[in-house]
Amino acid sequence: MTPRLGTDGIRIVYPVRGIVQGFRKLGHHPQRQTLLYVACLVAVALMTGCALIAAGYTLEAPLAVLALGLAAAVAERISVRFAVAQRGLTRTEEQSISLLPTLFAAVLFGPLAAAAVGAASMLGDPELTAHRDPDRAPRLKWATYTSTRFIGGAAMGLAAQATLAAVPSVFGELIAATFVGAIVGEALDVFFTALTGRIRGRPIRDAIRTVVPVVLTSAPIYAPIVALLAFMYVKVSPWTLALFLVPAMAAQRLYGLYQEQRQLADELSTANETLERTNLQFAAALIATLDARDQYTAGHSAAVAIYSRDIVERMGLGADVRDLAYLCGLVHDIGKIGLPPGLLEKPGALTLEERRQMQEHSAIGERILAHVDEYSEIATVVRHHHERIDGQGYPDGLIEESIPLVSRIIAVADAYNAMTSSRPYRDAMPSRVARLRLAQAVDSQFDTSVVAAFEAILAGADEDYRLAQRRDFREFAQSTYDESRTESVGSVAEVA
Repeated sequence: MTPRLGTDGIRIVYPVRGIVQGFRKLGHHPQRQTLLYVACLVAVALMTGCALIAAGYTLEAPLAVLALGLAAAVAERISVRFAVAQRGLTRTEEQSISLLPTLFAAVLFGPLAAAAVGAASMLGDPELTAHRDPDRAPRLKWATYTSTRFIGGAAMGLAAQATLAAVPSVFGELIAATFVGAIVGEALDVFFTALTGRIRGRPIRDAIRTVVPVVLTSAPIYAPIVALLAFMYVKVSPWTLALFLVPAMAAQRLYGLYQEQRQLADELSTANETLERTNLQFAAALIATLDARDQYTAGHSAAVAIYSRDIVERMGLGADVRDLAYLCGLVHDIGKIGLPPGLLEKPGALTLEERRQMQEHSAIGERILAHVDEYSEIATVVRHHHERIDGQGYPDGLIEESIPLVSRIIAVADAYNAMTSSRPYRDAMPSRVARLRLAQAVDSQFDTSVVAAFEAILAGADEDYRLAQRRDFREFAQSTYDESRTESVGSVAEVA
């Protein structure tokens, strides 16, 4: 039989028809155990209803019971979803206030009314009207939870009515009946949740570990509220029911929105972390490409990145600037990929034309990085990392504050590491000489505040740090030549 569709094209679910069809398929259905369990629950619920009717229980105050059933259905529809982490996995659970109308009916109108309200709450389950694949219709879920809530409501009503007869005062008996009914209802909820989870292949202890904390925190809160509401219903007016249920559902909806915003914030944080790792991976790939081109300067980009990061921290500029400086330091020389062959490896002094070609690498780097959407700011920094405070730099001759701050920071780190590293045309300078050269070039080539911050770092560092020989420098440089790119990127992320 093909599924029927409503006027809006959404599939219509008929729970009762689904249950009957499930019984017909029970003998050869692959989920035989689940169907048998659901069939037993339905049978117990039907027998419970018949037993209550036979015992003389009726639906007292049918309009009030109908209102409570509608309230329970609405509460179930706006139930709050929250994530539960277990054994490294994340599952989604739901929490609603649909139990409150059921408990109210159990205290004032008896077990049959409570059972009806509990069962009616499942009519608000969003999955009953959701558009789903025909093979995944929520009939079994509807049958399972409708039956368990019918049975739970009946048990709550019986417990509450038995308590009412044992307590003399009106308010006292309502409080006692509410607490007893809440305890019985929550206990059965835990039992059925654990049992259902076991049938579906989940360990019972996992279900109990998830549900029990919610029960222990929620029952002591709503039981006194329901008792007070019941007392006002009896002594003041039945209209107090509406005065409570509407704000309660509004509060649940607000709590649901809060949980949604919290989940979105968590997802955004995860996305940002993923983006940061991707940026580092991309930068590491660029460095590997550059170092493969010019192995003589392998490790220079890592040193500039680490020095730039430390300068930012020393200047107290914040995490965003620190991360930007680190990334820019990694890729600041990527434009050298576009230089003519042999230029980087030339052992002697460069001619004027070769020097002009060499100075093109910052603009080439900007053009390369500008094609990456997330690297537009980095591309600008890379373009200007050879500008000078006095305007004699390249490619645009910017001066002082018109040069991006991160570009000024990288300029200092770049120059220092270049001076303290060996090149084909000269030997490395001692760190004390390179530091003196930086101090001599303040206010002409370099930003004074940046040089002062870097000098403070170098003054308190050991010689391995000053010469970029410390472990984190060497590990980064080694990682760019790792044959396994996955392991290489992992090393880069750890250093960062």
